[in-house]
Amino acid sequence: MEPCGGDSCCARCPYCRYTRTEVAEEETMDDIIFRSDTVLSDIHLHTPKERHLMVRLNGVGQPVFLSQFKLLRKQTDVAFEMKYKSAFTSENGRGGSRGDGISLIGHNKNELPSKGIDSLLDADGDLEVVRRPQCTSTSEAEDLSREKVCPMVLMKGGEDLYEQEEQECRNDIIKIEHTMATPLEDVGKQVWRGAFLLADYILFDQDTFRCCTLLELGGGTGLTSIIAATIAGRVYCTDVGEDLLATCEQNVRLNRHLWEPAGSEVKVKELDWLKDGLCTDPEAPYSWSEAEIADMYNHASVILAADVFYDDDLTDAFFGTLRRLTSYLNRVCTIYLAIEKRLNFTLRSMDIACEAYNHFRDALSNLASLRDGEMKYTVEPVRFTFCQSLVYERIEQLELWKVVAEPQM
Repeated sequence: MEPCGGDSCCARCPYCRYTRTEVAEEETMDDIIFRSDTVLSDIHLHTPKERHLMVRLNGVGQPVFLSQFKLLRKQTDVAFEMKYKSAFTSENGRGGSRGDGISLIGHNKNELPSKGIDSLLDADGDLEVVRRPQCTSTSEAEDLSREKVCPMVLMKGGEDLYEQEEQECRNDIIKIEHTMATPLEDVGKQVWRGAFLLADYILFDQDTFRCCTLLELGGGTGLTSIIAATIAGRVYCTDVGEDLLATCEQNVRLNRHLWEPAGSEVKVKELDWLKDGLCTDPEAPYSWSEAEIADMYNHASVILAADVFYDDDLTDAFFGTLRRLTSYLNRVCTIYLAIEKRLNFTLRSMDIACEAYNHFRDALSNLASLRDGEMKYTVEPVRFTFCQSLVYERIEQLELWKVVAEPQM
């Protein structure tokens, strides 16, 4: 689609390739207001030969789909893990091809091209975005080849729906309930590539996550937390909004055949970045008990966040929450942040820009340079020298960052 280019196009909105969005000019951290048309994730549009079962309408009348995403390998395949860990060697951050059908990412994606935006334009000045999936074998390349398809929507009702779905449980399939198009304030109900990228890394570097207590911020549909639970000991998947959290909890239940054998536990909880404390009201759904708060602060060693950096104010709120949580943990904590760099035309600069991404990078730099005497934050990009374990498009604009938070004694 073409950029909207209208007078009301928000210069900060990373989605104006798809939608026309207005954000209130006068907003505060405590009162963020979105007014938007439809925002669309294209994850489901490029998942060939997969069904998307429309199962219900959610609390605000949006159609909810049940989609299946294929795991290319089992997380317990130790031989596979060792094979690829030894195979992925690089020179100066560059990958290559082993010559046996296994593809590697061609360069370090965690840095902007040396020639800037101009290097992404073709001879006519049009934005040229390479969208090619990362494949792990020649045979899988055929299954992962880009094929834009219209989703196959199957409608079914009745009490036997989930009983039938549970009978179809497979260890190489993750089932996710989600919406396909929402207003900007409900983008957490959709599935985004950053969640898949983070899940890929978790499945690859299992030793980091094994048996740990893990906290995900902005968990959305719960995909990353579910994958993490196949390895971690306890996972706190957090977000805000009762309808979204109910969907997340449903996805956790639908995929318990993946994480229950590992002896893990997944708890879906509310965590609002615009509030200082955790919700402890026993009458509120998805509130925290005193025991859960103590457990999270005493044992959590990993924090995750995937594709949550799309609004400047919310990005600031996220990093404020991150600083507060890590200071309470009072131990070394590793944080992984996945983001998709979205290029779009903005009226502010009258050019192609990545303003939401640039704000994220500024916030990340500020975190790394922070010297408050309590915590030290070390930031580094994660190079894409790990294989792809889920079916999605690992496009050039995806990035993964690692932050180590260490208390200063």
